[in-house]
This record gives sequence, C-alpha cells and structure tokens, in this order.
Amino acid sequence: MKHITGLAHIALFTKDLEASVKFYECLGGKVTGQADVQKPLGTNHIKIVSMPGFDLEIIEPHDGTDVTAQGGLFPHIAIEVNDIDAAIADLKAAGITSFRGGVDKAADLPIFGGIRNAFFIGPNGEQLELLQHM
Repeated sequence: MKHITGLAHIALFTKDLEASVKFYECLGGKVTGQADVQKPLGTNHIKIVSMPGFDLEIIEPHDGTDVTAQGGLFPHIAIEVNDIDAAIADLKAAGITSFRGGVDKAADLPIFGGIRNAFFIGPNGEQLELLQHM
C-alpha cells in the first residue's frame, strides 16, 4: 500500500514493566518515552523502548488484561502511515472492513508525540494499528 512508511512499533504485554525494560536495554534498547493510560478498569503503565530499527511499546496492564503466552503477549503491531484517512480508504477499497470504531485522535498521549490511529483485525484475528504522527 502506498501510504505505509514503516513499522511504527510492536506492543508487548508484561507482568513486570521494569524487568522487561531492563531485559530489552541489555539487548541494546533505550527508553524513549513513558505514560500511564487510564482505562475503565485500571491504569496501564507504558514505556517505549527504542531498539535498533523498531520500537517496543511495553505495557504493564492493570485493566484486567491477562498476561500469558496463551492469551497473547503481543496485542498489536502498529504500521506507520503518512496519510491515515487515505490509508483507511485504500484498505476499505481493497475489501478490508474489520475496523474497530473510527480514527482516534490521541494527541494527548505525549509518549507518541501526538498521533492519529485506527485499529483493524487481520485474517487470523491479529490486531493491527495504523498510526500517523501529527
């Protein structure tokens, strides 16, 4: 698709945020952002760890999310786009209709520096995120 510019990040659930951060720092990563995100059932703690060539969004959920290998440790893969509205239109024209809600304006998340994003489901139930930096 012509609007994709690269991998934005891979999200990873963890039971212990600091232990996960320390592990990925040993692999050459560096913390470049952090945030607490209020959810209806609790606050999720997030750190962005920049690895060579990609970012990890490491999430310690406190919203009732199970953190198990069987439950899925990688909740989504974010794909960076240069025009989210055009990217969504292209995907819908190609027959992809599994978008969850509309486009979110997450400009209040300083961890990403202001974004617009939209989530959709792949053919195996995997969650994908389109992300455009503002």
